[in-house]
Amino acid sequence: MTSVAELIVRYYSAFNTKDWDAMLACTSGSIRHDVNEGSQRGGKEKFREFIRHMDACYDENLTDIAIMVSADGSRAAAEFIVNGIYKQTDGELPSARGQTYRLPAGAFFEVRDGLIERVTTYYNLNEWLRQVS
Repeated sequence: MTSVAELIVRYYSAFNTKDWDAMLACTSGSIRHDVNEGSQRGGKEKFREFIRHMDACYDENLTDIAIMVSADGSRAAAEFIVNGIYKQTDGELPSARGQTYRLPAGAFFEVRDGLIERVTTYYNLNEWLRQVS
């Protein structure tokens, strides 16, 4: 396994154990986070705020993770299944009542100096809405 693949494994292992500090340690201080159906966030502090918000609203575990790395190690991608519980209503989304969901998702990464510089996440929002409505 390449060091970039190992970095992505560490990132998602930390996600699955809810070790947010270890997850953030995999990212650069200037990380750019592109949110599915949302806006771009810049910097580790904004990313930390996003993680806190997500942790309050959702309990998620990722399975079936497949990682792909470019030949030069500057980019990576991961495909996985999100297994979740919708714990707390998130903004204008449907009301949370402990609904469970399971959907495929993916993420794209830029890596620089051994840290994640950008993460862009994609999933089918309409399918998530169908499952929790």
